[in-house]
Amino acid sequence: MDPLTSIIATAASGLRAQGERLRVVSENVANSATTAQDPGGDPYRRKVISFGSDTDAATGAAMVRVAEVTRDMGDFSLRFDPAHPAADENGYVKLPNVNPLIEMSNMREASRSYEANMTMLENARQMRSELIDLLK
Repeated sequence: MDPLTSIIATAASGLRAQGERLRVVSENVANSATTAQDPGGDPYRRKVISFGSDTDAATGAAMVRVAEVTRDMGDFSLRFDPAHPAADENGYVKLPNVNPLIEMSNMREASRSYEANMTMLENARQMRSELIDLLK
């Protein structure tokens, strides 16, 4: 198979994977202050994404895929707020296990990876165009 097609397929799979990662991170950030609806219940639990790799049978290219999206089973933080509707019998409210600083770091890393895949895609397109120009 054409190596440029393999490069494009690999870059496209990376774009899809990083796009999904950005979606998961933004969902975590959006729910970083979501508490439980009932007293003593669990609040939003952070989602974590993991990647895997496959080989595309048609192109022979190494492909990135989302292996799974799981819940982070880390501890919730507690805040004393007896007036909150989700407070337990001791007056503590469970807060999500989302750290906005970590999520912003993950978002920046996913964004940089997305940009790298876009650059790889653009370079492959440009090489193909130059190859066609040389063959004329």
